[in-house]
Amino acid sequence: MFGLKLSTPSVYAFSGDPVVAGFADSLSHPRGGMTGLTFMAAELNSKRLEMLRDIVPGLKRVAIIANPEHPGSQIERAYSEEAAKKLGLALEYYGTGTESQLADALATMGKSPPQAMSLFSDGFAIQYRQRIIDFGIEHRAPVISGWQVFAKSGAICTYGPNLSESYRRLAYYVDRVLKGAPTSQLPIERPTKFETVVNMRTAKKLGLTIPTSMLASADELIE
Repeated sequence: MFGLKLSTPSVYAFSGDPVVAGFADSLSHPRGGMTGLTFMAAELNSKRLEMLRDIVPGLKRVAIIANPEHPGSQIERAYSEEAAKKLGLALEYYGTGTESQLADALATMGKSPPQAMSLFSDGFAIQYRQRIIDFGIEHRAPVISGWQVFAKSGAICTYGPNLSESYRRLAYYVDRVLKGAPTSQLPIERPTKFETVVNMRTAKKLGLTIPTSMLASADELIE
């Protein structure tokens, strides 16, 4: 993607890191005739591991499923590894950018299942979310991720950007560009509104108790 330049100004909503993808020199300096929003908030991976620790008694082993080709995935991994050290958790990383890699990862995990799973959010994860979440439920390894759709599909919890709010914000960018604002003068925005969604059905199925404080702060409970 590096060096890409569009003749028509474009506005995007991007799940990855625009700088890593080559869309910008920095969030404040978009390039190539493009600007918009990123859904990535890599630092939230630390909080997700804390949430898993609070949900799963005696948590020690967590598997990470991530697409290594997704721009910013390595930044998310770094945040996760740093948080895991502080929390005393052992991480098992599975890079899954293809269906065959995912199949191999699940087969390996099935031999010695982790106690929980952290699924990095991107298009690949969306496509195969049900397979991953069902595996987690089968092996009593609850899944946490970043977008509401994963909780709707059976992940025990999600914590991340409110995508509906992000898309509404995207309309502002479209309006500015249509009124003649140069894309180079419209900094790329990171998420500013976040939400926690808890799937109580999954918690009940796995025999897990969601902490009262988490329930009180949740934006949505799926019952």
